[in-house]
Amino acid sequence: MKPPAAAAKPDGPHGFHAKILATGSAFPKKRLTNHDLAKIVDTSDEWIFARTGIRTRRVADIKGGDSNSGFALEAARKALKRAKLEPAGLDMILYATVSPDRIIPAVSCILQDKLGLKNIPAVDLSAACSGFVYGLSIADAFVRSGQHKHVLVVGSEVLTSLVDWEDRGTCILFGDAAGVAIVGRAEPGEKSRILSTHLHADGSLKELFWMEAGGSLLRVDEEVIRKRQNFMKMKGKEIYKEAVRTLVDCAIEALESNGLKIGELDWFIPHQANLRIIEAVAKRLDLPMERVITNIEQYGNTSSATVPTALDAAVEDGRIKRGDLVLMDVFGAGLTFGSALIRW
Repeated sequence: MKPPAAAAKPDGPHGFHAKILATGSAFPKKRLTNHDLAKIVDTSDEWIFARTGIRTRRVADIKGGDSNSGFALEAARKALKRAKLEPAGLDMILYATVSPDRIIPAVSCILQDKLGLKNIPAVDLSAACSGFVYGLSIADAFVRSGQHKHVLVVGSEVLTSLVDWEDRGTCILFGDAAGVAIVGRAEPGEKSRILSTHLHADGSLKELFWMEAGGSLLRVDEEVIRKRQNFMKMKGKEIYKEAVRTLVDCAIEALESNGLKIGELDWFIPHQANLRIIEAVAKRLDLPMERVITNIEQYGNTSSATVPTALDAAVEDGRIKRGDLVLMDVFGAGLTFGSALIRW
């Protein structure tokens, strides 16, 4: 009589390895082109595209029923279908956003309810444009520890609700979208996995990108509205410099931590804030733009949704294939910044 088969051992020094099982994305139907914006503020298609690389963006129709959690739900359902999972198979929701449906309750709990789930932990993450990678790092830790088997990581934004449509320096940049990833266990010996994540922040640079009102420190009243303190504001030139620096540093950190060189990278997915930033980073890394995945021209800056929506598109159209080495690289208000290197 044969002895019973031994239980599979965790594949890794600290437990199981984690990988991205599936992705999903969702966008509002309404498009807002640069020509449309030229009717609102003093700008033009040529001016916007030359400085940002953006042609159009998607805008949520809140009065028509669109919502941050609604886009996340649509994207999550796509990812669940691709992963061949029912919602009940999820053990945790990590929801990155700075534009939730409401301040209270957490939008992660709203999504949990829309998915028909109860009891599993649901957490909001406020790391601005770095939020998805922050969430991916946390999900990786939970899966590797063996505590959770499937974690839904969401990056979803309705930034157009926070934009000052009289400020051409910011209103031209942002759009709305949701992108998600389901993080789960890699099979023992499987090559696909999250290789490493690297998270950072520098609060001394908090005033480069901020919104003064809306929190407990400054409630929204008539005076605040008159001063337009309830909208996002940014210092563009300073942000540009910090973005290029941190994106380059985080990319190098991820590669060096894994004993890899830039030439071994198949795909680079940076935060989609400005095409000129992306081009400057690629040049400093000596990385050809043919290996850089972008979607900023069609969607603008969607904050925490930029990386997962770009990843989802590249997986779905076949550019990213299993076994490819993919580096995700981000920065955002806070300032927060970081990277995630994965073997897809």
